[in-house]
Amino acid sequence: MSVTLTVNGRKRAVDAEADKPLLWVLREDLDMPGTKFGCGAGLCGACTVHLDGEAVRSCQTPIADAAGKQVTTIEGVAMNDLGKRVVEAWTALDVPQCGYCQAGQIMSATALLKQNPKPTPEDIDGWMSGNICRCATYLRIRAAIRKAAGLPAEMADASALPVAENLA
Repeated sequence: MSVTLTVNGRKRAVDAEADKPLLWVLREDLDMPGTKFGCGAGLCGACTVHLDGEAVRSCQTPIADAAGKQVTTIEGVAMNDLGKRVVEAWTALDVPQCGYCQAGQIMSATALLKQNPKPTPEDIDGWMSGNICRCATYLRIRAAIRKAAGLPAEMADASALPVAENLA
């Protein structure tokens, strides 16, 4: 099946089975390795991309569902002001440790700020709770989101974060 989609502002045509996950189309067919494979079940958030502006798990999104739509990946997120602010905050606060989950974290954070430009720490924790970080950089993630939003970086005790419970 031939599918046309727009990836990071560029029209792309791909020949793939309709049920092939968008993740593998991006990585294998379009040679865009920034979107990561984590769990394959849509639970960890490493594969998060934007589909028509909404955060989706690309490992669970069939390419047929992306046909004719706008896909934004980590390679293109900084093409708009909001994505650029998030990436700059991530860099300024040295958020990544191993970095593997960070593409998905940035994509989810950008979607959060698009929907809620001034989130509270609780809003951030709730929205980001589906993104797992093996290195537990949750405090820096929260601080970077707040920085990108132009808010104070409120660092809190890790035991207060719901996302930290995912690692227990």
